[in-house]
Amino acid sequence: MDTLRLILIASGLALLLPSASFADPADGLDEMSPEERREYIQGLSEDDRQILREQKRAEWTAMSDEERRAARERYQRNRDKNRAAMRENWENMSEEERAAARQQSKEREAQRREIWNNMSDEEKAAARQRMQEQRGMQKGKRGKGQPGRGKGQQGQGERPLDQQ
Repeated sequence: MDTLRLILIASGLALLLPSASFADPADGLDEMSPEERREYIQGLSEDDRQILREQKRAEWTAMSDEERRAARERYQRNRDKNRAAMRENWENMSEEERAAARQQSKEREAQRREIWNNMSDEEKAAARQRMQEQRGMQKGKRGKGQPGRGKGQQGQGERPLDQQ
């Protein structure tokens, strides 16, 4: 009986420790400055980063539409400050660090392209639909009279409506 109790306690602690170690930093991650957040994430192992990504993704999917809207608004308010911090970080990098960052970017792009190429037509159609929905949410943020990017939904060989 004592052995069974010891096994249950040990397994319970083993289950609690990984979640306890990530609960506090993940909650405080949003309050960190961009530099602190970058240092914290760079200090994590690849497995820990993956766990953090999955945790953040789960938090996002659990949010209501209003909470997501509020999170997007917070992100937009901090966007200029974050971009300035990223720009400063880039300018403070050595040429070797910049070359490594460019290489990582190329590798991520190649990985995304490989994933896309290995998708079935149905998966590609679903991904396109999700992208259009996300773009639709972003278009609502633009003011009237401000141009969007690209030619929109106009197909090849079609003339704009005002020229028909």
